[in-house]
Amino acid sequence: MESLREAVWRAATNRRARLPRTSHLSPAEVDGAVRAALRDALDPLWERGWTPGDVREVVGRAGDARAVAYLVDVLAAESERLGALPPLWREQLAELDARVWWDPELPHLDQWAARHIELRDDAVEVAVGVLASLVGLPPLPAIAPPPGSPLAGLEHRGVDARVLKRVRGLLAKAESTAFPEEAEALSAKAQELVTRHALERMPDEEPSAGSRRLWLDRKYFDGKAQVVHVVAEANRARAVVHADLGFVALVGAEVDLEIVELLSRSLLVQATRAMVAAGERAGKASEERSLGFRKSFLLAYAQRVGERLRAVNEVSDDRLLPVLAQRRKEVDTLFGRLFARTVSKTTVVRSAAGWDAGWDAAARADLDAGR
Repeated sequence: MESLREAVWRAATNRRARLPRTSHLSPAEVDGAVRAALRDALDPLWERGWTPGDVREVVGRAGDARAVAYLVDVLAAESERLGALPPLWREQLAELDARVWWDPELPHLDQWAARHIELRDDAVEVAVGVLASLVGLPPLPAIAPPPGSPLAGLEHRGVDARVLKRVRGLLAKAESTAFPEEAEALSAKAQELVTRHALERMPDEEPSAGSRRLWLDRKYFDGKAQVVHVVAEANRARAVVHADLGFVALVGAEVDLEIVELLSRSLLVQATRAMVAAGERAGKASEERSLGFRKSFLLAYAQRVGERLRAVNEVSDDRLLPVLAQRRKEVDTLFGRLFARTVSKTTVVRSAAGWDAGWDAAARADLDAGR
């Protein structure tokens, strides 16, 4: 006779399979079966390079808010089960606010159902949906030590918290202002601030490289990925686009990766806002609202922003050149180990008007990552 754990797996991997009713079973039995099935899916993913943030992105794109809420609870339980967690995991779990809010002595599934005003069978259905999103995911390059390993407890040094606060403040102002010139000045100031911070620390640090993944919206993905690529390039990092899954993999020094992530997210907000505003000013049937215009807009935006960032980040201090060379070597070595085979991709610009509008918007973009 098929166990409930097996039935959950079958329902997750076969859309035609029907999940048995659970009302006649004890809460502990149902909860144990569901958690065991999810653990069977998650353990291999942790071994194959996935992180909590990656899993959340996949589930969020395939499911709804209930699925994400359930997954966050599962991740909170996982974090306690797995032991010592690497810094990247701790950061991601904190961003997700993954914590054990339920009574661990009682079955989680029924407590989750009560909290979200769901029946138990509905909660099981949500869990099956989460499981379905996780089945069959490909392996990813390992960017953090495995949980529970001796290396997991090691700390890393990123951007100083005081500098980070100033940078975030500057970027928040850049994203919220209605005046393009002000946004441009704020973004430039943020980039200048973090660049100075990174260069000042460079002589005192051992060269080391790490990797992160920046997940992007599917809409206009190529243009958005190009924005991230130019920000990475200007900040001494390298980028690889994984269009099939929807993220950009970054390789660089930890402090540089934090800068790339902060500035990329801010510039994407500014670029999207400027792109949409161009369409709103035009008529409903205008070129400014076409797919070709918006793709071309983002590609031009990326090109122009890349030029501006490289100008801001130009290093004139000869004392730093050997340090930069060693750091570049570390980054290239890790990049080669993580991504043995990469291919270049070209994207066609189909709208001259979109290119011109994106170029102008990038010239006004705020490069200040401080906010």
